[in-house]
Amino acid sequence: MTAGSYKKVFKQLRSKPVKLAKFIKHNAPKPRKFGVNSKPCKLCGRVGGHIQKYNLNLCRQCFRDHATKLGFKKYY
Repeated sequence: MTAGSYKKVFKQLRSKPVKLAKFIKHNAPKPRKFGVNSKPCKLCGRVGGHIQKYNLNLCRQCFRDHATKLGFKKYY
């Protein structure tokens, strides 16, 4: 069993609900308060390349798509 494969674990623990609940409790990702994963993009949910200025909270790819709608102009 690989570290990233939860399917096998769930398959094995399906018949043991108490152990499955304990596994989920101890292996669930913790909520982030700060850092890279704390503020995902409002539109697509990405966490990398985040633009937080002016309270936009968009990733750079979504910002490029929606910049003209938000009132930003491209200077050459």
